[in-house]
Amino acid sequence: MRLLTILGFTIVTVTVSACGQNRPPPGDARSLTVDGSSSEERELNDPNRSTIWDVFGPDNSEQVTQVNRYLWRASLDVLNFLPVQEVDPFTGVIVTGYGRPPGGGRQYRATVHISDPALAARSLSVSLQTSGGAPVSAATTRAVEDAILSRARQLRIADNKL
Repeated sequence: MRLLTILGFTIVTVTVSACGQNRPPPGDARSLTVDGSSSEERELNDPNRSTIWDVFGPDNSEQVTQVNRYLWRASLDVLNFLPVQEVDPFTGVIVTGYGRPPGGGRQYRATVHISDPALAARSLSVSLQTSGGAPVSAATTRAVEDAILSRARQLRIADNKL
């Protein structure tokens, strides 16, 4: 068992060390580009360059996905008959529990995802489920999306009048 471990480490070491063997020496004319700088210098100074060590670098958890506030508010307004289970305004996800629409007999559950700060149909994704497991028609889902988009436009128009 110990021999296999040593052999495995040796193979990994040889493989990793072989990765850098294809570069010409730093002073070699083949490594110079048109502007006189070496390709290695350009590669190291490239702002879009990423390495495996970027995983261990500073955490970018401060990045926040922006969602359209009108779509967010309209989604909560239109689906107000459903109990809200989870909301995450940073990622734009609203998850509701089961509830009956006014005048309806079937219970629905909705998951809304707002993926873009634009007030557009492409920014909104609605998924509906029924409590009985019956499929929800595409027309019903589209009607809910249309109601949310209409309400969002109303909210935006009302906001611009102030």
